[in-house]
Amino acid sequence: MVTVGVDAVDVERRLVEGRVGCPGCGGRLARWGWARPRRLRGEGAVVRVRPRRGRCVGCGRTHVLLPVFGLVRRADVVVVIGAALAAKAAGVGHRRIAGRLGRAAGTVRGWLRRFAGRAEAVRVAFTALLCQVEADPPVVEPAGCPVGDAVAAVLAAAGAVVRRWGEPVLGLSPWELAAAVTGGGLLLPGFPVESTVDLTNTSCPW
Repeated sequence: MVTVGVDAVDVERRLVEGRVGCPGCGGRLARWGWARPRRLRGEGAVVRVRPRRGRCVGCGRTHVLLPVFGLVRRADVVVVIGAALAAKAAGVGHRRIAGRLGRAAGTVRGWLRRFAGRAEAVRVAFTALLCQVEADPPVVEPAGCPVGDAVAAVLAAAGAVVRRWGEPVLGLSPWELAAAVTGGGLLLPGFPVESTVDLTNTSCPW
């Protein structure tokens, strides 16, 4: 799985120009058909997407190019899930969060449990990302709970990315950036919580 921007025309151009890398070997992805259509529940509307597939010209592996507004194996866009996580960090219970978002309580509880089980790994990964992006990063104050600390780290890292690259990423929410740097695997069981994007150069990866 590879996360890409929401502009399908730009994604096609980057594939043609060889600017989408294989997460397995670092080779170049070329166009390779399409994945099945998906329907994601957004903020008041359903988002329909048919992700492009890419095939590595080096190792031959194929990958789905998932737009940054989605997560792997989740039926809701990441900004909705992120809103639930932020509310939980603020001390709101899952039933109230579900009511605010118009989602089933069991669905929201599942998001929160999955994130809570990965909270320390998320905090560590996004704190490292913050330090990688910004030479003199701000201190992330402890929130008093693992979920709160992890959410604070995600928001701090997203702020650093915007400060570094500005205009290219201003249209992305912090949670879309979180989806981008984890390859859509923020809540995926067994998926390593670490950046899948090379941020060591000066070019914005999105």
